[in-house]
Amino acid sequence: MNIALRQLKVFVTVAQELTITAAAEKLYLSKPAVSMALSELEKQLGHKLFDRNNNRLLINEQGKRLLPLADELLARSQDIEQLFCQEGPVTGKLKIGSSDTVGNQVTPFLLRDFRQNSGHCDQSLFIANTAQICHMLSEFELDIGLVEGKVQADNLAVIPWLGDEMVVACHPAHPLAQVEQLGLSDLEHSEWILREPGSGTREYFFGRLAPRLENWHQAFELNNTEAIINCTAAGLGITCLSRRAVEHAVKDNRLTILPLPLDMQRQYWLLYHKEKYQSPLLKLFITFCQQWRL
Repeated sequence: MNIALRQLKVFVTVAQELTITAAAEKLYLSKPAVSMALSELEKQLGHKLFDRNNNRLLINEQGKRLLPLADELLARSQDIEQLFCQEGPVTGKLKIGSSDTVGNQVTPFLLRDFRQNSGHCDQSLFIANTAQICHMLSEFELDIGLVEGKVQADNLAVIPWLGDEMVVACHPAHPLAQVEQLGLSDLEHSEWILREPGSGTREYFFGRLAPRLENWHQAFELNNTEAIINCTAAGLGITCLSRRAVEHAVKDNRLTILPLPLDMQRQYWLLYHKEKYQSPLLKLFITFCQQWRL
């Protein structure tokens, strides 16, 4: 058996992109070249790696067994290629995924400090909701994830990271902002502006606040925190967001934070695939994250 790295690269890309056409575009290869490399690999292994469903290729159990090993071999080959091509103690590219609040409010400062500390500057940052970050980690499209949503995935290592505080905010002229000694009952019948399904911020609202309210209404569902802040500042409803996310709007007097008699602390999480090859760069970044404070 003589498996080539080129074949493994094609396999991993097809697993991520789900179609020959998309994989070919990403690899800058022709569709016949991608199909041939995948067929050669399956022939050498004696197993099909994908189930065909119309034009989509869905990775099967044999493919799932191969994926972490293929990812590791490709990562190690990149380590070898870059060993003598980059100055400094660590080499390679680090693919980081962050959920919306962490990615916008925390990760940029983490990367600034990591670059200053390590001298390594080759990182990419992808920002999406927690569910999408977990999916990309599971498909080995990302090296590490930093999220605020609660995660339950058998294939991911889930490590407590930084702490956060959630707040309920509204426009300064909103009737709730005028109430003295505000209680949870005062939030009844409110119009809420919330994040989309898959968001850790939405998950927090439904886990901690919604069960305590008998009557409430979702006015808007948005997939962008800044859009939620602007809608709330426009008086279209109230919202539940991270204190870090709303601080600038509070300083500008566009929002006010409602003082509620409720512990609204939550946890950020550091994630990586349990079978992901941990290069020296990835190990260094994980250690740095665990020691770092904003």
